[in-house]
Amino acid sequence: MSVIVVGGMIGAGKTSIAELLSKNLGSQVFYEDVENNALLPLYYQASEEEQLAKRYPFLLQLSFLNSRFSSIKAALKDQNNVLDRSIYEDWYFCKLNHQMGRISDIEFQIYEDLLDNMMEELDSLPKKAPDFVVDPKS
Repeated sequence: MSVIVVGGMIGAGKTSIAELLSKNLGSQVFYEDVENNALLPLYYQASEEEQLAKRYPFLLQLSFLNSRFSSIKAALKDQNNVLDRSIYEDWYFCKLNHQMGRISDIEFQIYEDLLDNMMEELDSLPKKAPDFVVDPKS
């Protein structure tokens, strides 16, 4: 019985692989929530200057972190779940935004502190981490 995370960049085939794994395991897939994310349209419709002025990159990272935290908590409570992206790779995307100057030093520190706090909460679950991480482009 396994919890599997499918990670990777946009367009790497995460959803297709997650669905195949889920079908073979007879399990649930926890998808990245992009449909109910009010920040995504604001982020993609804004100019780069407006994104930075309104801090959309930071707010979007916090929104994804919150959604991924909810998904991993639910997935780790049961066996045989598949996640289409997870909290375990979220830091990497935040770090890239920080390196590109889209997220300030203080925002990145706030993000890391929150992530550390969330990871401590996962320690109280019956399962502490996924069994496998799959990257379609590897």
